[in-house]
Amino acid sequence: MCQTLYRGCLLVTAALSLGGAGRGYAQYGGYPVSGLPEENVPIPTGNPGGHGFYTTGGFTMLTMTKGLGEQAIALRGLYDSGGLVTGAPGTFIGSNPPKVALNSEQVGRTSWMPGFTIGLGYKLDNGVSVYSNYTQTKKQTYIAGASLAPQFGHGINYQPNLSETYLTAPVYNFTPDYAGPAVKTQSDFLDPNLSSGNFYGIWNGANVMNIEFQHKFTAGEIGARVPVLDTDFSRVYMLGGLRYAWFFERFRWRTVSSDINGISFPSDTATYTNTLSQHLYGPFLGCGHEVYLGKRFSVSLDTTGAMLLNFNKERAKYKLGDATTANKRSRNDFLLTPNANADVNLLWFPIEGVQVKLGYTVQTYFNTKYMKEPVAFDYGAIDPAYRDGYFRIVHGMNVGVGLFF
Repeated sequence: MCQTLYRGCLLVTAALSLGGAGRGYAQYGGYPVSGLPEENVPIPTGNPGGHGFYTTGGFTMLTMTKGLGEQAIALRGLYDSGGLVTGAPGTFIGSNPPKVALNSEQVGRTSWMPGFTIGLGYKLDNGVSVYSNYTQTKKQTYIAGASLAPQFGHGINYQPNLSETYLTAPVYNFTPDYAGPAVKTQSDFLDPNLSSGNFYGIWNGANVMNIEFQHKFTAGEIGARVPVLDTDFSRVYMLGGLRYAWFFERFRWRTVSSDINGISFPSDTATYTNTLSQHLYGPFLGCGHEVYLGKRFSVSLDTTGAMLLNFNKERAKYKLGDATTANKRSRNDFLLTPNANADVNLLWFPIEGVQVKLGYTVQTYFNTKYMKEPVAFDYGAIDPAYRDGYFRIVHGMNVGVGLFF
């Protein structure tokens, strides 16, 4: 009884919105619409109510969770390596407590990433469709930095000896190739026999430090759409197949150390990179419902869930600016990542065999890895801190066109 009443209401709504019949018959998105003649448009589209190939393409604008923890990377000040200034080697020269000059959180808030979607499918005579689709975003870059120009005045305390114009990071176990300039300050002249300088290391008393975080997202599916309940104005269908997703993230930290004259060479520059690449594969299953609204418009809601196997690659590396030496550590592992997606679409069928879509997608991933502390300061045993159990969400709008052949 309820189903009969539901179908009756849809038929009445369609009749009121489409107007009178008797002027012909056309298929719009597979919905048979009376009272509207077929258009003779010089493009090779076919009848979407029958069998045949179809293709889709469009533009997407997505944003996603930034998998980067908060870590202090650089301080304002210097370490008295040789003890020439303080008389005690290893003493920090600067404010107490030290001022943080550079933090991984300073790369800023997440932004929107433009991208594209493409798809190809085939619809059978029984209404079953097999399809594949692919989505990729542009790589988004976030940048922050610190230099020899701290904030002076305005009630901000600073050291009168200008020690806080220098930047220092606690990198250790590095080779002599990373010693940096021999003469960075006037105190380096106190002991002419100290060939390596009093402030040893590129990261001790540096002039400029920049950090950069990049991420992008890629996804794809190979699946089938199987009708369950199909009327003239409503469709219920099942969705199933294989799903793929890829989260790519890279953190980069560059340090430049100059001599007392402000001159630096490639051998006075060091770069650290941390790359986390997660490839997720697995089956998905779900359902959808599409309702014809009239005036050649319909609306649909698709919901799917998946259990994905997450293969992730961890790569961390220190490299000297002149590329004469480097140190790298690599690690691979995997974990299970539950996934749930929802897509809401407004569909318009301007002519037979053509579909225009405006949609919004939400994708959630419940157990991924992220860079809790992107920088590993031990050059001799590079091991940055990653953590499992990170919840990611990818969401945004998409606009596209589909052609049925």
